[in-house]
Amino acid sequence: MPGSVLAADDVTFGYGSELVVDHVSFSIRAGEFAALVGPNGSGKSTLLRLLLGLLCPDAGTVRCLESDPRRLTDRGRVGYVPQRHTLAPDLPATVEEVVATGRLARRGWWRPANPTDRAAVDHALESVALDHLRSRPVRELSGGQQQRVLIAKAFASEPELLVLDEPIAGVDIESQQLFRDSLVHLVREHAAAVLLVSHELGAVADDLDRVIVMKRRIVFDGPPADLTATGVSLGVHRDDLPLWLEGLG
Repeated sequence: MPGSVLAADDVTFGYGSELVVDHVSFSIRAGEFAALVGPNGSGKSTLLRLLLGLLCPDAGTVRCLESDPRRLTDRGRVGYVPQRHTLAPDLPATVEEVVATGRLARRGWWRPANPTDRAAVDHALESVALDHLRSRPVRELSGGQQQRVLIAKAFASEPELLVLDEPIAGVDIESQQLFRDSLVHLVREHAAAVLLVSHELGAVADDLDRVIVMKRRIVFDGPPADLTATGVSLGVHRDDLPLWLEGLG
């Protein structure tokens, strides 16, 4: 799809005889903030793996930055924040050191950090409000702060596309607001595309350009206002979201 940063064209995938992704098509442009939602078992995680080149579709095509994602050579152009996990409790690294690893795909692990790398790390730390904790060991941070470290690591690569998988599940309200501010900054100031996979959209509901609802296939794709006009609330939690999804598709 011309002009798109990420695109799926009639993508189908199944595990054995079980069809999980059913003829899915959509595209995301540069500077667009989109959310992918759906109940558990709807195929979101599988679709995400297809979009990132971790799985190969049974039919259809996926394009990431105008390339087959499995053959994308400059991985620094894509930032990925996986489902929230606890960093190793004995990890002997500071916040700044973890965030700085986000530059490796850009410059190559064999090259020393240069002023551009250091400036990108500084900017990433500031964008998630962690600059004052840059020298703190990550093991001493709260869960919400650790998640912001992972987001800053993705920011440090200066991605053209940022993909986040359930990044704020269980994160405190203050961290959710900082998370929202950092994503809006990335979209508005750097024209990056953001695809957020989440059950919890309350923190970003007012900033989204699109909501894509999936139940093996796409059952809704449009502005949040079109969804909320039907009485749907985006400020819901993990256990509530499938209830309003039952009326779609």
